[in-house]
Amino acid sequence: MTSPCCDRHRFLHASALTVGSAGLLSACGGPGTPEPAAPSLAEGGSWVELLDLEDLEVGASSAEEVQETQLLLHRSDESTVHAFSAVCTHQGCAVGTEPDRFACPCHGSIFNRETGAAEAGPAREPLTRYPAEIRGEAIWVQV
Repeated sequence: MTSPCCDRHRFLHASALTVGSAGLLSACGGPGTPEPAAPSLAEGGSWVELLDLEDLEVGASSAEEVQETQLLLHRSDESTVHAFSAVCTHQGCAVGTEPDRFACPCHGSIFNRETGAAEAGPAREPLTRYPAEIRGEAIWVQV
């Protein structure tokens, strides 16, 4: 049978190791490494037919405006389209499309075209996601 002091000692030692390890792991990221964050979803609004399906080929991206909302679209496959706010989460600059990513020209933030996640640069938060879908031969977005 072990004495209470030994159990307490082991507990405190294990706690110190856990806290120390957490500190080391958080330090590994450094100040320039973005932490993954879930994209916020724009809520409410009405569905709007935005583009003919033939105007956004599979693998392509496009910048569009609907009801004064600047959007970035990406069609990842025959049946999937993604829509995000074109407003950078760092300082509100207009994000544009590039062949393999969304990029902010102001400070170099890079965003994933399928998730909106910030992948590089000073932006740490993802772009706001808008519900989007393919209906028949058109792309619809809820804004």
